[in-house]
Amino acid sequence: MKVSNLSHLVLFALIVTIPAVGCRKKPTSLTPLPGARAGQVPEPGPAPSITPGEKPGETAGLSGIKSNDPDSHKGWLENAEMFKAETVHFDFDSSVVKSGEKGKVAKVADYLKSNTADAVRVEGNCDERGTEEYNRALGERRALALREELVRLGVDPTRVDTVSYGEDKPVDPGHDESAWRKNRRGDFILLSPPK
Repeated sequence: MKVSNLSHLVLFALIVTIPAVGCRKKPTSLTPLPGARAGQVPEPGPAPSITPGEKPGETAGLSGIKSNDPDSHKGWLENAEMFKAETVHFDFDSSVVKSGEKGKVAKVADYLKSNTADAVRVEGNCDERGTEEYNRALGERRALALREELVRLGVDPTRVDTVSYGEDKPVDPGHDESAWRKNRRGDFILLSPPK
């Protein structure tokens, strides 16, 4: 049985077009993520190990400073006004404590070193841009950066709690750079033992 030239042509066309249709093209342009640099994807590091007898919330952070148990200061009296003037502001998509803001952290550290019964909760906050998950993670990085700075200044790490509110607690509900600048912050909440 002979196959006609037309059949050969149809068979050849199918062989060539099926793989071409099934292959996806690589995207020609990607929308960059905030803070991402083209061509630079950070390699994930190893997860911190948990030593026997250590709770997951007590593992060491990126700086090697152990995190507090989330309930370590449960029931303590909170004073949000005490350090209101020491609110630290951050650049867009950054958790770096700017040199101009380090004096505020130093004031909080000086107070805590003089009042050894008290503790502090550092609250990381973001503006509304970015996804909820991204902002929650960025708020956590900001709170941890401030905690690390306090510890570097001589505050016992067990006296510094952290929490991230992401974009959930804006101080300015506006939708412009002026509002966003105010919302990219780290707040210090004084914690005093119950009397």
